[in-house]
Formats: sequence, structure tokens, C-alpha cells
Amino acid sequence: MKALIAGAFTALALAGCASKPVPEAEQTYRVEWIGERPLIDYTHISLTLDGSGRAYGSAGCNHWFASYKLEGEQLTFGQPGATRKLCADLVMEQEQQFLKMLGEVQRWDITDEGELRLWPLSGRAMRLWPEG
Repeated sequence: MKALIAGAFTALALAGCASKPVPEAEQTYRVEWIGERPLIDYTHISLTLDGSGRAYGSAGCNHWFASYKLEGEQLTFGQPGATRKLCADLVMEQEQQFLKMLGEVQRWDITDEGELRLWPLSGRAMRLWPEG
């Protein structure tokens, strides 16, 4: 019985030491929520971290790019840049919200279901799912 209990505690200890998933380099994530707002129907916002400190993707209308720094659970983005196409007002407003929130990201986590969440200093997270 003691051996069984010791084995159970060992298994729990090892499970607690299991490595936490991290955002994968070159994996594209599709944004579903920007803070408290779901995306407008039929829009596509994406994020890819390239593994060398550059992030890029679609902001809904324009392509965007920025530097990023990932250290443990801390994730920050440099000032994002974007192409300069013009789309419908609501799509442009959503794009600006995305780019603004990207600049406010402080940390990340991944849920048990595989959802990547990017957290600003205060407020709700941006929620993304891996594509593919």
C-alpha cells in the first residue's frame, strides 16, 4: 500500500514538472476574439511568430508585421506596421483594435484545449486558435 501511495505521489510530482506548451514558431494562429469582441463575420485576422523575433499576419484588411520578444510567460510586441489598403469602416475599426491590443500584450498562456491567449496589462485576452 505504501508503495502504491509513493508511486501516486511520484506520478503527480512528475506531472507537475511537465513542460508547459509554448507558442510554436512558424505556426499561424487565427484570432477569434479581441478582448471582449468576437471578430466580424467573414473577416480573417492572423498571427505568426517566425522564431527569430518577427511576427506577422493579416489584420483583417491589411498585412501587419512587428518585432516580438518572448521570455517565459512574457510576450511583448514592438510597434506594429501595416500595409495601407482601405476597407469597410467596421473592418478598419476592428483592425485598429487588433493592432492597438497587440501593442498592449504583456503575457500569454495556452489553455488545455489549445487556445492561445494574449493578455494585456488589464482587461480580457485576445483569443487565438492554431490554423491547420
